[in-house]
Amino acid sequence: MPNTKTATVTFRIDPAVKEALRAAASREHRSIANMVEVLIRQHCGRNGIAIPEQGALFNDVRTPVSEKK
Repeated sequence: MPNTKTATVTFRIDPAVKEALRAAASREHRSIANMVEVLIRQHCGRNGIAIPEQGALFNDVRTPVSEKK
């Protein structure tokens, strides 16, 4: 199974919105983090915003240390 990398997002949110998010996540048996990801993906899909494949963002294109002078 391939290793997957994730990024951390920290933000402030109105307590009532957080409670609605918690309720929505619970209703779908998801974590809050997964529910946020689902909502973002749905929004991007509806608005024509492409989300690159996960590996495309994390490919290391830097020059290896052994090749640096």
